[in-house]
Amino acid sequence: MRRNIALIPAAGVGERFGAGKPKQYVEIVGKTVLQHTLDVFLNCAAIDKVAVVLSPEDNVFQTGIHEKLHVLKVGGETRAESVRNGLFALLQSGLAEDTDNILVHDAARCCLPQAALLRLIETAGACEEGGILAVPVADTLKRAADNAIDATVPRSGLWQAQTPQLFRAGLLRQALAVPDLSAVTDEASAVEMLGVHPRLVLGDARNLKLTLPQDEYIVRLLLEQAD
Repeated sequence: MRRNIALIPAAGVGERFGAGKPKQYVEIVGKTVLQHTLDVFLNCAAIDKVAVVLSPEDNVFQTGIHEKLHVLKVGGETRAESVRNGLFALLQSGLAEDTDNILVHDAARCCLPQAALLRLIETAGACEEGGILAVPVADTLKRAADNAIDATVPRSGLWQAQTPQLFRAGLLRQALAVPDLSAVTDEASAVEMLGVHPRLVLGDARNLKLTLPQDEYIVRLLLEQAD
């Protein structure tokens, strides 16, 4: 039976956030960002396992024991390396099989609504090509040159990628088994390089990524409303 396994890379240092510590360990509304994120998946009945990928030097992470949760201290220098290392560790340890669905999710997206998560699983979970949460681009886009507008880019057909990104473990393993991961901006981009066209599943504007200090205000409001 195919399982749904969440894979959360959380080995980054969060330099752009400027908190003096990894942003996944910033506390908002009584919990760290990472714990809020893990709880989304731990509390979802459709998720069978949750694997968090940490840096081997991480001595900060702590959480209560949960039968779904697996901690993998195999994080790499980049997000793509952490995802690859985490996926390979799951497969090599027997915690995952090639036919399982792997849902890779940013640790800093701690406001993912359950409805969006379930929509991804229901829409893309049975698809060989997998799929990702994404939202149509709403703003006018400008291409820049020398800090000036070079051109207005038509936004028709453009989507902004979110996470989770869901793929069969075997397909994702093949996509990430390359010597150079520098061109891999997300899991979908790696899969696309194989000639596969993942599905776009409507995401949610609340599923924002905590990147800059000003993002914390919005995240705090969303988490307070969720409580």
